[in-house]
Amino acid sequence: MTRIPRPRFPVHTARRTGAGMLVVLALVLAVRPDPSPAAPQVRAELPVAVAAADLPAGAVLVAADLAAARFPPELRPAGGTADPAELVGRVLAGAVRAGEPVTDVRLVGRGLTALLPEGQVAAPVRLADLAVAALVNTGDRVDVLATAPDSGTAEVIAAAALVLATPGDGADGQDTAAGLLLLAVDGPTAARLAAMATAATLTISLPPP
Repeated sequence: MTRIPRPRFPVHTARRTGAGMLVVLALVLAVRPDPSPAAPQVRAELPVAVAAADLPAGAVLVAADLAAARFPPELRPAGGTADPAELVGRVLAGAVRAGEPVTDVRLVGRGLTALLPEGQVAAPVRLADLAVAALVNTGDRVDVLATAPDSGTAEVIAAAALVLATPGDGADGQDTAAGLLLLAVDGPTAARLAAMATAATLTISLPPP
């Protein structure tokens, strides 16, 4: 009696086919060489001149005060320089911390006034009392008072003026800048300050913030 073979179920056949494909895939993965590791990406960095130590306002920069640090292009500050030697001999308008970039707005010069609001100028004011000048820091707001000769009262001639710089000793070691403040004021106030400086005694007070 002839025995008719039973038909195989499609599900069974599909399972055996899938198992065979998995075995082949495993063999291929086993003999395939490991991919080479991706080379690390090196970010380009740019040199920037920074303070090598904490420096006070009015310091005349020497080579030992400066160093070069590297910054990513997107973090490189505007107004900086790559070569610290370019800053030797310049005067700091305000104190800086070690590692802080020394930009043009930190120096006495054109960069200091580049960000002044329209209509304002930088006016130098020399105070009679040097001890009072030493109490002021860059960024403070001060009222300038003038006392005319033979007058018993003082007059406010500049109110809430922004202190741009408080220079210290001059580069020659003499007190050429002692008591001198650089203030941001409007044009008429600057003219009045210049006129009063020739005859009156100038001092300052610090208004409340």
